[in-house]
Amino acid sequence: QVQLVESGGGLVQPGGSLRLSCAASGRIFSMNAMGWYRQAPGKLRELVATISSGGTTTYADSVKGRFAVSRDNVSRDNAKNTVYLQMNSLKPEDTAVYYCNADLQRYFGSPVSVYWGQGTQVTVSS
Repeated sequence: QVQLVESGGGLVQPGGSLRLSCAASGRIFSMNAMGWYRQAPGKLRELVATISSGGTTTYADSVKGRFAVSRDNVSRDNAKNTVYLQMNSLKPEDTAVYYCNADLQRYFGSPVSVYWGQGTQVTVSS
């Protein structure tokens, strides 16, 4: 069983910072891209940032220059991989539930599957 567990959400004032973490655990042969998505009330889930296994990053235009995604890669076989999202200069429009996402192979030769975390609430308000 693979699990993605997010932490670090909360309430912050505009202009403040938060750091989200997402730890992947379980039987993982190969961890490919990891990333963050968010969903605000009444809106569709949207991409925030991704990072490949080689460290290449992509960002939504709305967060470029304010957010930074990074990851720790540990060894295969019962690996524990963690992805982070450093969020600075937060705005009220960043308020959403933030979800961690990972593309991975559980075993050698198995298909790449997408896993999601349970989500963590980020609220930016004065």
